[in-house]
Amino acid sequence: MTPRIPFTKGNGAGNDFLVLHDPGNQLALTPAVISQLCDRRTGIGADGILRAVLCGRSPEARRYAGQATWFMDYRNADGSLGGMCGNGIRVLTRHLTHHHHSPPGRLTLATRAGLRSVSITESGPSGEVTVHMGRPHLPLPSDALAVTAGQGSWPALYVDVGNPHAVVFVDDLDHPGSLTSPPTVVPLPPQGITVEFVRILAPGHLALRVHERGVGETPACGTGACAAAIAAHRAGIRPSDDTYRVDAPGGTLRVRIQPDGTCTLTGPTALTVSGLLTLATPDSEHAVAQAGSED
Repeated sequence: MTPRIPFTKGNGAGNDFLVLHDPGNQLALTPAVISQLCDRRTGIGADGILRAVLCGRSPEARRYAGQATWFMDYRNADGSLGGMCGNGIRVLTRHLTHHHHSPPGRLTLATRAGLRSVSITESGPSGEVTVHMGRPHLPLPSDALAVTAGQGSWPALYVDVGNPHAVVFVDDLDHPGSLTSPPTVVPLPPQGITVEFVRILAPGHLALRVHERGVGETPACGTGACAAAIAAHRAGIRPSDDTYRVDAPGGTLRVRIQPDGTCTLTGPTALTVSGLLTLATPDSEHAVAQAGSED
């Protein structure tokens, strides 16, 4: 009999994910299956997949088993591996606490980018969650990348927040055009890159659009919001309390730059649907879900 896998659908500021609960690391997720599940016409639809695996059962995360219980196996919508996802880890934390796999409070989760500490105060299906994102890396000079989209070209700052970002400051968020295809980035990092187009509304208030690698334009991006705030901070565009409001099409996130150079990301999360999923069989790439609303 084909196994049926528990799943949850959730989002952080509109950035949506399919959470597969797989504590024993039993699921074999191929890129084709992931792409089909994330397809908004032929699958369930999502910007990516989050798989909750016990650290002790994952070869990738076994070294963290004494420090964290859960590993976030994040996959982009095209099936490629993701190192870190700021909205995804907040949604995964909401899933773990709401479904009683972890108590609320401060949790440490393992990711491909290392350990991350997440704070959640209640176990309901919605509410704010904060993740401590660690210290960003700026491995290249501020004008080392060039981004072209729509009718414009701009210098970009490379910011690594556990995954790679190119941050561009623009006068108008319409200037990059439709973003139906990836912006051109030169030189393009071998693993690809997410591009943020950022408009400065005030020293502590930013607005952005994001083209996420392996996904396309998304309503929000947690690591992208952090990268935008870090770029503004480096450029001397700083609020009095070092907390940036970052408005994305799907909602508002808050990024605080700590005195030690690390940053935190805070914003809304919501679980909307849960159910059981039948994954593809060897002779089929279809997946069937039976679902019910979260309460």
